[in-house]
Amino acid sequence: MAKYLIQIIVLGSQVVGKAFTRAVRQEMAASQEAARRAGGGSKGAQSAAASARTGLSLEEAKEILNIKNLKDPDQLEAIESNFKRFFEANDRKNGGSFYLQSKVVRAKERLDEELANSRTSKQKPSAE
Repeated sequence: MAKYLIQIIVLGSQVVGKAFTRAVRQEMAASQEAARRAGGGSKGAQSAAASARTGLSLEEAKEILNIKNLKDPDQLEAIESNFKRFFEANDRKNGGSFYLQSKVVRAKERLDEELANSRTSKQKPSAE
């Protein structure tokens, strides 16, 4: 009886150990992918700080406001028009959701912050 109990404990601990190591590997891979996407270095730190302040990543903000590429000059108009359209569509007076409306506002703030960061990073090399 004790022999079977020990076997169950050993097998159970092996299963838990393998699952834990697999989870750690996946988390490390996800962390490395997130660092790669953020750009690393000071640019990555700025992006991470902006994401923490607004509560949205850049990718989420682009998805919410339906923006493809921030580097395109026409996107400034698209950001503004999509923001107004989505903000008004989610107005509580029109039966919209305050939660969705606040997500639209946070997405606009995040994109504006990213654009401001990109402008300052472009100006720094020319000032030196």
